[in-house]
Amino acid sequence: MLLLLGAGVVANVILPKTKGAGGGTLMINWGWGIAVFAGVYVGYKSGAHLNPAVTLGVIASGAKEFVPGVDASALNAVLYIVAQTAGAAVGAAFAYLAYKKHFDEQADPAVKLGVFSTGPELRSYGWNFVTEAIATFVLVFVILTFGKSPSGLGPLAVALLVVGIGASLGGPTGYAINPARDFGPRIAHALLPIKGKGSSDWAYSWVPIAGPLVGGLVAGLFSKVYPG
Repeated sequence: MLLLLGAGVVANVILPKTKGAGGGTLMINWGWGIAVFAGVYVGYKSGAHLNPAVTLGVIASGAKEFVPGVDASALNAVLYIVAQTAGAAVGAAFAYLAYKKHFDEQADPAVKLGVFSTGPELRSYGWNFVTEAIATFVLVFVILTFGKSPSGLGPLAVALLVVGIGASLGGPTGYAINPARDFGPRIAHALLPIKGKGSSDWAYSWVPIAGPLVGGLVAGLFSKVYPG
């Protein structure tokens, strides 16, 4: 659900001849926020784990369970991450089907890849990594802080947080802030018969994996000592 709606809003904004063509960055930010809102509700039985960085952050925070009855163990974390990545690939594939005729139109291959995965505006792997780590730290730390507060906003709070991160920290890299969100769809892009798709840009693919994982880990460790 996260990637169907998230990749869908990107497709609507950047692919040729769509109703939302040229809708701009804020439309994408809000679309991703609503995608997270929907995904959190759909995935509530797992503790709404849609993101390996959040899963890692929860473990690093010292939590004993992901959700009542599911231990926060290394094995369960691996199962979560595999499911998150597979789900992201499937969601991206459905977004492709929804926009199949628009993918068939002439467009820069990088635009078509941009529906599936992130890419930097200025390619500098080290600084792109820093951007992703900082943005994901904000995501995971604030999510973990939600659990210590009396707020009952739930999924809406996370959705608004994602919109805010996109609007403020998303400019350099497109803010993956989720390894599964980037890696699963990149696999789908490589496998799907997309007309004129070009490269899946595997040279960059480690950044939206490593940056968010580091950011999530640091957020989890910091949350253990944060007095809030």
